Amino acid sequence: MAITLQFITSLNAISAPEWDSLFPTDYPFTRYAFLMALEQGESIGGNSGWHSQHLTLWQDEQLIAAVPGYIKSHSYGEYLFDWQIAQAYEQYRLPFYPKWIAAIPFTPVTGPRLGVRDESLLPTLLPIISQYLISALTSKQLSCVQWLYPEFLTCQTLVEQGFWLRHDVQFLWQNQGYQQFSDFLTGLTSRKRKQILKERSSCQHLVLKTLTGLELTPQHWQQIIKCYQATYLKRSGHTGYISDNSFHLMAKHMADQLVVFAACTAEQPDTIVAASLCFSSNNTLYGRYWGAIAENELLHFELCYYQGIEYCIKHGLQYFDAGAQGEHKLKRGFAPVLRYGAYAFAATPLAGAIKNYFTQETEHLTAYIAAAKQALPYKD
Repeated sequence: MAITLQFITSLNAISAPEWDSLFPTDYPFTRYAFLMALEQGESIGGNSGWHSQHLTLWQDEQLIAAVPGYIKSHSYGEYLFDWQIAQAYEQYRLPFYPKWIAAIPFTPVTGPRLGVRDESLLPTLLPIISQYLISALTSKQLSCVQWLYPEFLTCQTLVEQGFWLRHDVQFLWQNQGYQQFSDFLTGLTSRKRKQILKERSSCQHLVLKTLTGLELTPQHWQQIIKCYQATYLKRSGHTGYISDNSFHLMAKHMADQLVVFAACTAEQPDTIVAASLCFSSNNTLYGRYWGAIAENELLHFELCYYQGIEYCIKHGLQYFDAGAQGEHKLKRGFAPVLRYGAYAFAATPLAGAIKNYFTQETEHLTAYIAAAKQALPYKD
C-alpha cells in the first residue's frame, strides 16, 4: 500500500466531509467546525504562536488519516506544560522553539489525536507516522514533537515506537446512575453534603439558566464573550485565547454540541453576568470556557460544577470533564485521573535529564493520585 504523508498549513486544503470522516462524530474538538472556527476566527495563526501544521496521510488521492497538529513558538495554551524543559534549553543556550505538537489548541481534553478512515489500518499507520515525525526533528529543525492528551492506546503505541511517556492529573466526575442531584448528594459524607448545599444556597438570589446552542441568541453571545474576556483580562492581562469571531463560528456550526450555564440578576434577568460554556458528546459534558463580570467564587462552583453535574444526571451523560487543573474539584466529587502525553526530542545533552524528569514526575503524580483519592467526599 503506497502512502504519502504531507503537512498542510490550513484545513482549507481539504473538505469538511473528508476530515470529519476520520474522527468520531460526537467528539467535538476534532470536528472540522471547531478547528476551523479557531483558524478562521484568527484565534490561531498570525502572531498567536500557533500555526496549523496538520499531518495528513494519503493513498493515491484519498485522505486515509490525519493528525491535528501545530508548530509552536511558545508553550502557552497547552496545559501539559513544558516550561521547565524550555528553561533548561535556554540555560544551555539551545533553541527550544519551534516545536510541533499533536494537540487541540487551548483544550486539554483527552481524545483522538489520530483519525483514520479504517481503524484496521491503525497498527500499520502509527509506526509510519512515528518515524515520519521523528525524521521531522531534523528536516524541520524542531526541538521536539509532542502528542498532548491522546487516548491511552495511541500513547502506548507511540512509546513502543520510541516516544517517551509523560503523565498529567485531571479531575473527572462520573455518573453512578443518579436520577437526580439529591441522589449524588446522598452518596457524600454529611459534612461535604452540607457544604455543597450551603454553596448552592448562596446563588439563590440569582436567575440561573441552562441554554443550549440552538437557544443562544446573538445578544446572549455578546454577553457570554464579555464575561469571558473580563475574566481573562483580570487574571492574565489579555482578553483570552478565543476570539469573538471564533466564538461566533462555533455558535453557527456547532450549536448541537453547545451548552451554556448562565447567571443573571433578578433586576436584569436578561443580562448575563456569569457563564460557563460547555461542549457535549454522546456520553460526556466538557466544561471549557468560564467568565464573569460579577465577583463571586461560589457562583463559579455553581455554574462550572453543580449545574454541569445536574445536566449530566438529567441527560444521562456518564462523565463530566470540567477542565484542567483545580484541586478544589475533589471536594465536589471529581476524582483524580491520569492523562497522557508522548514526546520525542532531537538529540541534545539534555536528553537524559529530560527522561529522568518524566520518570520522577510520574512517580510524584502516582503518589499524588493515591493521596488525592483520600480527599474525595464520598462515603466509604
